[in-house]
Amino acid sequence: MSNFSPSYDNKIQRKYSLKTLEQKVQNKTALQEEIGWPAEPKKPVLCIPTGLTSQLGGELFEKVFEGLLSMNVEILILGKGSQEYGELITKAADEHDHCIHIVKDEDTEKRKMYAAADMALFFADPSDAEELEHCLQYGTVPVSPKASALKNYNPVQESGESFIFDGETHWHCFAAIVRAVETHRFPFDWRTIQRHCMEKVKGE
Repeated sequence: MSNFSPSYDNKIQRKYSLKTLEQKVQNKTALQEEIGWPAEPKKPVLCIPTGLTSQLGGELFEKVFEGLLSMNVEILILGKGSQEYGELITKAADEHDHCIHIVKDEDTEKRKMYAAADMALFFADPSDAEELEHCLQYGTVPVSPKASALKNYNPVQESGESFIFDGETHWHCFAAIVRAVETHRFPFDWRTIQRHCMEKVKGE
C-alpha cells in the first residue's frame, strides 16, 4: 500500500476522508484557481494519470481527443510518457489552455491532481498500475477498459466504482466517458461511486 492518502496529505488544499468526502471539491477549485481557470466546482475535471505512450493507449486517446474537447470538461494530463505524445499534448495544451493543463511529474503536483480530479481516464488496463491505486484512494473515479481490478458501476444496484468500456474501439471508450460525465451531474450518485473507490483500498 502506498503512502498516498487524502486523510493525511499535507500537500493538498483540504484533507478529506470517507466521512468528509464533500470536502474533496475544495481541492478542485483550489487547483482551478492555481492554473488560472475559473473556480467551477460543478465542472467535471478529468485526469490522465499514467502519461501517454503507445503501450498505454496513446492511439486511443488521439481518437477520442476531439470528442473530449467538445465536452464541457477540464483535462489534467500528467507530463510523462513518450516524446511523440509529449509533443502532441504540449501543442494541445497551448491551443486549449482554457481546458487542458499539463501536470508536472512531481510528487506534490500528482497529489494535487488526484485530490482535484473527479475521474481518471485509462486507455489501457490499469490493474497493475500504482496510479490506479492512487486514484481510488483519492476518490477519483476510473474510466477504463475492462480490468480485473475494477467493477463497472451499476446504477440500479448502486454497485461498482468505475466506468468500464468492454469494446476496443474509440466509440466504446467515448461512450464510457460520456456515461461518467453524465453521472457526475448527480452529486448523490457520484458521491456513492467515490465512496466505493475509497472503500476498495480502505482509503480512510
